[in-house]
Amino acid sequence: MNMVNLTIDDVQVSVPSNFTVLEAARKAGINIPTLCYLKGINEVGACRVCLVEVVGGRALAAACVNPVTEGMVVKTNSNRVRATRRSTLEMILSDHNRDCLACIRNKNCELQDLAERYNIRQVTFEGKMSEPNIDDKSQSIYRDASKCILCGRCVAACEKQSISVLSFLNRGFETKIGPAYDISMADAPCVYCGQCIIACPVGALHEKEEDQNVFDAINDPKKHVVAQVAPAVRAALGEEFGLPMGTRVTGKMFAALHRLGFDKIYDVNFGADLTIIEEGNELLNRINNGGKLPMITSCSPGWVRFAEFYYPDFLDNLSTCKSPHQMEGAIIKSYYAQKKGIAPEDIFVVSVMPCTSKKTEASREEMFNPTTGQRDVDAVVTTRELARMIKTAGIDFMKLPDEGPDNDLIGDYSGAGVIFGATGGVMEAALRTVADILEEKDLPDFEYKVVRGVDAGIKEAELNIAGHNIRVAVAHSTAAARKLLDAIRAGTAPEYHFIEIMGCDGGCVCGGGQPQVKAQDLMDIDVRELRAKALYEEDEIREIRKSHQNPDIIELYKNFLGEANGHMAHELLHTHYHAREIYPDSVLAEEEN
Repeated sequence: MNMVNLTIDDVQVSVPSNFTVLEAARKAGINIPTLCYLKGINEVGACRVCLVEVVGGRALAAACVNPVTEGMVVKTNSNRVRATRRSTLEMILSDHNRDCLACIRNKNCELQDLAERYNIRQVTFEGKMSEPNIDDKSQSIYRDASKCILCGRCVAACEKQSISVLSFLNRGFETKIGPAYDISMADAPCVYCGQCIIACPVGALHEKEEDQNVFDAINDPKKHVVAQVAPAVRAALGEEFGLPMGTRVTGKMFAALHRLGFDKIYDVNFGADLTIIEEGNELLNRINNGGKLPMITSCSPGWVRFAEFYYPDFLDNLSTCKSPHQMEGAIIKSYYAQKKGIAPEDIFVVSVMPCTSKKTEASREEMFNPTTGQRDVDAVVTTRELARMIKTAGIDFMKLPDEGPDNDLIGDYSGAGVIFGATGGVMEAALRTVADILEEKDLPDFEYKVVRGVDAGIKEAELNIAGHNIRVAVAHSTAAARKLLDAIRAGTAPEYHFIEIMGCDGGCVCGGGQPQVKAQDLMDIDVRELRAKALYEEDEIREIRKSHQNPDIIELYKNFLGEANGHMAHELLHTHYHAREIYPDSVLAEEEN
């Protein structure tokens, strides 16, 4: 790569020729403000907050899209630049609902940060400063258009997911962002992955909150409240309390949950191990008995909705297994309830998840027990919601000792469960078990690193196990899923046996319910790698690293479920999916009326 020499604020800089002024300045230790910019997603120079003065240029230039040139001289802090940025910010604020104290993003808002940086105490422009304009009909995503600054980051994130549910509507002063036909998110063909929330720099988008419902249940003496926490949460929760990204906070996480007042706390590693037993045996049954191949994982509810909307011809390929937290919820309200002598209707199951789509998944009709009429999971809170609950309760997270989950009936033993949070983790955990079953022995080499990593959206491998050539693929993000499924449809892909698909880029560690990372920080780090590293570290320290060796899983089948994929297992742990219509006429007609 050719290098280019330029001067930024009297600092000599040498950078690759494909750098923008924004990137070059950052290398020189100069932080140019941005608002619409999001590395690799939204690089359009629309908000004009990053304007700089290029000596010899006629007008100020947007640093995020302006390429460097040899000998360029740039001023990022001249009076002209500062005054222009301040005016731009004031104009944005004039049309923004500035009820910051009541905003979910208070003290974690990129617009608020910039207003403080440029010492904006009052807004001199007169805008319409919108009243709250709320869409809260979906189970997963809450929108308030009055806080939207039209930066386009959510639109770009949705487009990167190859869904494009969100777009710019109308023109001029009437411009806004929303689903086509200006319908609710509840009626749009949205998969609720929450990547729009992660991209949003302000409080215009966030998860549909359930934390108060959980507090109400905890304080209801008639309810036995059980929390179960997903693997990816421990890799990110610490960020909400100022810890470096990638810090594993498993012990403090469980300690905080105990202090919040839950009656029991379990790890979804158990549900992940259970998923592997059911899914692994389902795969072997399909291979041995001429079943539908490739079999595709069904752990990610965002991916499942994507298939239902956009690839219904692949629904028979999906595993019939419920996702891990739904499986564990079903076991809590059956096996656990029976052993503890508690009526299922008196048990309130709370899932702590890195995912916003899990909220909608838990409310699906298919996730109700047909015998009792009870939901498997009663409430889903995101990693962010858990952090807010901890702060509301006055718990000093950093001073907590390390504690573990409860280990009666539903134990936390397997490292195979914890790696579910990273892309490739479900595949690797499945291979660890399937290989042992086929080889009929405990294999010492069981780290399938070929399916790890985030460099490629699609990873492929062919493994020889007990004389069988098993072809697998891993895709993370719905955009990668679309590419892979299109290739299978066209007959240009290999004949896979097993495919893992996760709805979010990087897997659950980058789910829509995880801590938000500011655009400036994303210029320097890869969130996917740092958070996944924490999960693989935990896997490595576990004594048991294969799902089928989890003693509580063995006990569950022996005393309750019977055989894997058997009658009881299918009744409690398996489900079905159905095609969904994109923008059905009934919805459009309702919107018109």
